[in-house]
Amino acid sequence: METATSRSPSVLSSLRSLGDGLLASVHDRLELISIELQEEKLRLIQTFIWISAAVFSGLLAIVFASLTLVYLFWDSARLAVLGGLALFYAATLVAVVVAFRRYLARQPNPFAATLEEIGEDRACIRSRN
Repeated sequence: METATSRSPSVLSSLRSLGDGLLASVHDRLELISIELQEEKLRLIQTFIWISAAVFSGLLAIVFASLTLVYLFWDSARLAVLGGLALFYAATLVAVVVAFRRYLARQPNPFAATLEEIGEDRACIRSRN
């Protein structure tokens, strides 16, 4: 009977220790996720600001350059200038889309550090079995 009572605190102590370790690990991972969410939010806001500034500035430049060219060639080659501008804008659009896709491809995967830590935890648990 003494053996059963002496084992119970040991088993309960082990279970408490295991539970504490598990909760500590979950806590660490949740902190990491929250930090990565903050970083992703800031990166998204910065990207939006840069894109907005570029689009606004680009549109103003395009409008005024186009108006100037059409005004200069109003009598002699109005349609040729308008056609050339349309082709130029189409080529520029294609170049911007290609560059933006490359930019997106270079961005880090969201939550990469969290996924890596969880993978290491799983590998550690598997190696102990």
